[in-house]
Amino acid sequence: MLKGLTKPGVAVNGSIYATCSSASRAAELASLSQVTVTAVEDDPSANKNAVFESDLVVLAVNPEGVPALIADVSTSFRPGALVVSVAAGVTLARLKKMLPDSVTVVRALPNMGGEVGCGVTGVATNDSCTQDHLEIASDLFGTVGTVVVVGDDQLDEVSSISGSGPGYFYFFVEQLTATGIELGFSPGQARVLAEQTFLGSAALMQSSGQKPEELLRYFTSPQGTSIKAIEQLSAADFKKVLLKATAASIARAREIAAETGE
Repeated sequence: MLKGLTKPGVAVNGSIYATCSSASRAAELASLSQVTVTAVEDDPSANKNAVFESDLVVLAVNPEGVPALIADVSTSFRPGALVVSVAAGVTLARLKKMLPDSVTVVRALPNMGGEVGCGVTGVATNDSCTQDHLEIASDLFGTVGTVVVVGDDQLDEVSSISGSGPGYFYFFVEQLTATGIELGFSPGQARVLAEQTFLGSAALMQSSGQKPEELLRYFTSPQGTSIKAIEQLSAADFKKVLLKATAASIARAREIAAETGE
């Protein structure tokens, strides 16, 4: 998000403050222009000071760290501030109980594609949010990719698709690379063949604007080689495998919620 906010062409109204626990992490972020970074290790009041200065506050901590962080800064929020939480499993209802009544809260689940400006973020609001609040949150995450507005009760499912999705992708590339090695290619050759095929396919889908099913029909001629491979994946009920994988991801998200006091 910091990279997105500081990239050329993005206008920020005011200053950007970032806090982190360690001085070493603060040093890593110090090169970002327009960002004032403070480590709690150096200044125990860093979080309070940053919140006090801000109309938009992003809680970017692990779920288990949310209660302690909010307790630390609860008296520092500006009335009317917008608070955006990216902690998985911590619902809007629970956040509202912990936060002052004077603030508005939004939940968001970005994914790691945001590191290169190609992320996708699920954003959820409640009845207290206005259209302006939603637009501010959407603009924030729009700096690092695409935003999809969903219900708060759908964010676990969002996590199972886009949050965990990069892991599925890397796993598939890893397995296809291993298959290439089994077919006699060197590890380097197999990796290039698998990685570049996926990257090129994604780029083609994005540039063409066509749906994957349209590209699949175009790519798999009835008497060709690709359709035979697709038939094997279908026979193995690949969709059922994905449903089981996403169900496991959703179950874990709900376990995290329970573990953190939901």
